[in-house]
Amino acid sequence: MDRIREKMNSLRVEADTAVARAEEAEAKNKKYEQIILEKDHEITHLQHKLSIVDADLEKTEAKLVELKSAHEDGETSKSTNDNLTRKIQLLEEELDAAEKNVKDTVERLRQVDVKAEHFERQVTRIEQERDQWERKKRKRNIASPRPNWMSWSPPWKGFDPIFLQLAVSLDVT
Repeated sequence: MDRIREKMNSLRVEADTAVARAEEAEAKNKKYEQIILEKDHEITHLQHKLSIVDADLEKTEAKLVELKSAHEDGETSKSTNDNLTRKIQLLEEELDAAEKNVKDTVERLRQVDVKAEHFERQVTRIEQERDQWERKKRKRNIASPRPNWMSWSPPWKGFDPIFLQLAVSLDVT
């Protein structure tokens, strides 16, 4: 019986040791389960953060594409604007040149008009003088016959009086 008691005591000790080890293992198991649970929460939290960062990345990439497109449009607009500005400048220069040309032409036309009026007055005066000379000639022809040498006519006789006046004013004759 002592042996049985010893055996029982040793079994109790073993059982107590096993229970202590089991409790210790359970405590460790709980601790590890708690750590696993915390890690799972951390993983879930990190996955949520990752999905948010991915969404932000997609938004940022979309915004980058829009900004690049807007930048290209801006560059195109700037280039077009520069071209149009140059074209406007060239057209303004052409307009200035055309206005100057028109002004010069109008001035020359005015001068020609003034000369034409002057020549018309001279032609009128010359025609009047011619008419007076013809009247005087008729009176002389009636009064006395002319010798042959007086019937000589200049080489320009028969030309238009305006042409003669122009020739005289230009010193052509």
